Amino acid sequence: MTDIADLADAPEVPVEPSPEREVAARRLYLVDGSGYIFRAYHALPPLTRPDGTPVGAVLGFSNMLYKLLQETDADHIAVVFDAAAKTFRNRIYDKYKANRPEPPEDLIPQFALVREATDAFSVPRIERDDYEADDLIAAYAKAAVEAGATVTVVSSDKDLMQLVTDKVQLLDPIKNRPIGAPEVKEKFGVGPEQVIDVQALAGDSVDNVPGVPGIGVKTAAELITTYGDLENLLKHAPEIKQPKRRQNLIEFAEQARISKKLVTLEANIPLPLPLEALEVKPLDRAKVTAFLQEQSFRTLLTRIDGKLKGNGAAPSAASASGPTTPVAVKPAAAHAVKPAPAGAMAVAIPAHLADAKQHYELVQDQKALESWIARATAQGFLAIDTETSSLDAMRAELVGVSMALAPGIACYVPLAHKAAVEGLDLGDGGGKAGDLKQIRFDAAIGLLKPLLEDASVLKIGHNIKYDVQVFERHGIRTAPIDDTLLLSFVLEGGQHGHGLDELAELHFQHQTIKYKDVAGSGKGHIGFAAVPLDKARDYAAEDADYTLRFHELLRPRLIEAHMVTFYETVERPLVPVIAEMERAGILVDRVRLKELSEDFARRMGELEREIHKLAGHEFNVGSPKQLGDVLFEELKLPGGKKMKTGAYGTDAAVLEELATQHPLPARVLDWRQLQKLKSTYADTLMEEINPTTGRVHTTYSQAGAVTGRLSSNDPNLQNIPVRTEEGRKIRRAFVAAPGHLLLSADYSQIELRLAAHVADVPALKEAFKRGDDIHAMTASEVFGVPMAKMDPITRRRAKAINFGIIYGISAFGLAQQLQIPHGEAAAYIKAYFERFPGIRAYMDRMRQLGREQGFVETIFGRRCAIPGIKDSNPARRAFAERQAINAPLQGSAADIIKRAMARVPPALAKAGLKTRMLLQVHDELIFEAPEPEAKAAAALVKEVMEGAVGPSHAISVPLVVETGAAQNWEEAH
Repeated sequence: MTDIADLADAPEVPVEPSPEREVAARRLYLVDGSGYIFRAYHALPPLTRPDGTPVGAVLGFSNMLYKLLQETDADHIAVVFDAAAKTFRNRIYDKYKANRPEPPEDLIPQFALVREATDAFSVPRIERDDYEADDLIAAYAKAAVEAGATVTVVSSDKDLMQLVTDKVQLLDPIKNRPIGAPEVKEKFGVGPEQVIDVQALAGDSVDNVPGVPGIGVKTAAELITTYGDLENLLKHAPEIKQPKRRQNLIEFAEQARISKKLVTLEANIPLPLPLEALEVKPLDRAKVTAFLQEQSFRTLLTRIDGKLKGNGAAPSAASASGPTTPVAVKPAAAHAVKPAPAGAMAVAIPAHLADAKQHYELVQDQKALESWIARATAQGFLAIDTETSSLDAMRAELVGVSMALAPGIACYVPLAHKAAVEGLDLGDGGGKAGDLKQIRFDAAIGLLKPLLEDASVLKIGHNIKYDVQVFERHGIRTAPIDDTLLLSFVLEGGQHGHGLDELAELHFQHQTIKYKDVAGSGKGHIGFAAVPLDKARDYAAEDADYTLRFHELLRPRLIEAHMVTFYETVERPLVPVIAEMERAGILVDRVRLKELSEDFARRMGELEREIHKLAGHEFNVGSPKQLGDVLFEELKLPGGKKMKTGAYGTDAAVLEELATQHPLPARVLDWRQLQKLKSTYADTLMEEINPTTGRVHTTYSQAGAVTGRLSSNDPNLQNIPVRTEEGRKIRRAFVAAPGHLLLSADYSQIELRLAAHVADVPALKEAFKRGDDIHAMTASEVFGVPMAKMDPITRRRAKAINFGIIYGISAFGLAQQLQIPHGEAAAYIKAYFERFPGIRAYMDRMRQLGREQGFVETIFGRRCAIPGIKDSNPARRAFAERQAINAPLQGSAADIIKRAMARVPPALAKAGLKTRMLLQVHDELIFEAPEPEAKAAAALVKEVMEGAVGPSHAISVPLVVETGAAQNWEEAH
C-alpha cells in the first residue's frame, strides 16, 4: 500500500488503467525454470511442509524468483519449463538423454509446486509438448529481438549460450553475473555463433549427444576456429594430420551432423503465448499470500508482505466530496514507525497507517461508483461495510455501503436514505428516494455484485459475516473474504474486546464516530436511513477506513505469531459456513411452545403457593431482596451474607447449600428453573420466529469465548438444559421440515479423550482405543472394583471425578457435587492422581505455563489468555488456574468441531446430498436431512467429524461421533 502523500506536491499518476493497453516489449527476461529448480534443490537442505510434502526446492525457487522480480528492469517476463521427458529430438536420435537418471524422489512432487509458485507470483508460465524449454526460450528471444527488445535469459546453461548476441545475454542466477560473448568464448573457445559446431563435435555425455569420439571442447574449438564450421571441417577431414582424429572425423561424420541437430535450438516454432502476454504484472497479494501460507514459507511471506505494504501502489480515491477525480500519489518511501504510547499495547504502528489523512467521498451517481469499483478490482482488495436498519441480518434493510481502498481513502454509497439533506450539494446523479438523489438501488446492486463475487478481489470486513448475510439476501455471494475482528481475536483473544471502536482506540488512539451520535438513541433514534448524508458518509466511511487499517496492521502479525495456518484452517473458512447456518435457521413448533409456556406458568403458580405456605405469608418469589429476608431474617437459616446493595445473596449456589436444611430454597430453585424456561425459551422462541421463513435464526459469534467456543445469541440455543425433563421438552419443540429428519452428530467425551492425549495417560488412551466404558474403567482403577461388579454409585463418582478433573475441580467442589464429606472427596482425588500421575503433571504444567506466558495453547496453536493467573486475590487466582487447566482441552475441542464444520458442507455437496447444517451446540452439530438420505448423510457426517483433526495434528486416541435422526431434536440426540 502506498502512502497518501502531500497531494499538492505529488506528481499526478493515472488512477484507472486502460484494459485495452498493450505495452511493447523493451526488456524481456526468460527464466530457465528447470535450471532454477535444480539449483534450488541442491542449494537448500531437505525441507518439508507440516503435511510432510518436500518443499526445499520450492522455497529456493520462490526466493530466487521473488529476488529477480524485485531487481529486474524487465517490462516482460516468463518462466519456461520442460513439458515432458521426450521431444522431437528423440525421433532424431532415440538414445538422446537416455542416460539421464531419474530425478531425486523428494524432488518429483515439487515440480508441480514450482509451477504453482510461478502462477502465485503472477509470472507467465510457458511449456509446450515435443519441445524443450531451451527451444521455447530461443523462439521467444528471436521474437523479442525482431520486435526491437533486448533479452536476458536467466540461466547459466551452456546449451543456451548459442543464443548470445548484442541483443541477447544470459544471467547466472547464482552469481548474478551476466554472460555475454566474452564469457561464452572463455567457456567454448569460440564465439556464440560457433557454439553449436563445437558442441556437435565434442558431444555431451549428460544429454547423451554422441559427438565425435576423441574430440573434446578444446580440440573442437581449435578445429572450428580453423575451418569455420562443421560442414567445412568434415569436407576437409582427410587433410587432418593426426591419424586417429582424421579417422574419427571421417567415420563419425554423420554422427556429428546428428549431434548438431540435437544441440541446435529450434527457434522457428509457434509461441504458446503472444509476446505481449508476458508483460510484468504487480504481485497479487491474496494469491501469493495464499500460496506461501500453504507451503508454510513464513519468512518469505513476511518479507513480501512488508514490501507490498511499503511500496505497493494502491489506487487512491477522490476527496471527501464532489465528483470523483484522480488523486496524486507519491511513491512510498520506507515507512516510519510510530511507537505505541505509554499504557497501550506494545505494538508499533506504521506511520502510513497512523497518519493517513482522511479523504471520504459521497458516491451518488453511477459513474462515480463504477470508478471506485474499477479501482478496487484493479488493486485486488478493498474494505467494505454495510449500513442497515437492524442488527438482525435476516431482517435488516440495506441502507448504504462503504468502501476503503487505502488508509484514509474511503467512500459511502447511500442506497436507501429517506430524508432530505439541507445545505448539501447532492450532485446530479441517479434516481430519487423521496426528495433525496442517490443511485437507484437495483442499479447499485447490479454494479456491486460482480465486484463482491470476483474471486480475484479480497473483501475485508470487520465481523464480515453480517455483511455477507445482508448481501446474500440481495443475491450476492460475497467471496473471498477476510475478517479483521477474527484476526484480532486469533492474535489477542481474551486480552481485550474486538469491536471496531475499541480496536481503533487501542491501536490508533482514535475515537471513532459513534452510531448514537449520528442516528440518536432511545426516543431520539431516527434510524440510519434518516441520517444526513454528510454525517452518514463520515460515520460509514470511517468504519471501512479503519477496517482496512486493522487489516494492514494485524495480518502481518499472524506471521510473527505463527498463527497463519490456524487462522486459515480454523477461523476464516468458518465465516461463510456459519452465515449459511444462520440463514437456514431451524423450525420450531409454535403450538407446542405455547402449550409449554402455559404449562410452565401453571406449575410456577403451584410452586409459588407452596413457597408462600412454607414462608407463612405471600411475597414476591422473584425478588432477591424479599427472598433473602424470608430465608435469613424470618426462617433464620445460616450463612446469610449481605451484598453491597444491602440485600442478602440468594444465587443458585446459596440456595443449593440451603436446600439440604429447608424445603423452601429447593422449591425456589424449581420455580426459577421453570421461570427461565418460560421466559428465555418458550416465550422468547415464539417471538423470534421469522415471519418470512417461519424459522428461528440464531446468531453465532466466533469470537465469543477465549477458548474459541462459538456463542449463540438472539436467541441463545446453546444453554437449553438437557439433564432435566423440562429442558428436554423445549428441545422437542425444535422440529424437522415436512419430509425431513433432524440429524444429530455429537462428539462422545471429546474433552476426556483430549485429556488422555495431552496428558499422555496410557491407561486412559488404551481404554478409549478399546472402546471401554471410560467411567467404569476409571472407577475400577481408582477404587479397585472389578468392572464386572461395577455398581452405578461407584461409576457415578468416577464420572464426576473424570469431568471434574478437567475443570480443575477441588475436593470442596467434588464433595458438594457428590454430597460426601470433604475428606472422602479429597481421598478420591488423591487416589485418582496416584493412579493417573500424567493428569497431575499436565495440570501442574498448564498452571506453570499460564504463569510464565500469560496464556496456554490448544493442540492447534490457539492461544487462550489467562490474565488473572498472577492475581493477588487467591479466589481469582485459583479460578484462573482452573481456566489454564481446562482451556487447552475445551479450546482443542472447539477447534476440532470448527474444522469439522468447515469440511462437512462441501463433503455433503460433493456426495450430492441436500442435507443442511443448522446448529452447533458445543460438541454437537444438528442437520436437517431429507428423510431418504438421512442414513447416508449421518454416515458421511460421522466420517468427516471423526477425521477432522487431520494427519498434521494426529492425536493418540480415537474420536467417536454418535449420530441419531428423528422428527425433533430431543429424540435425535
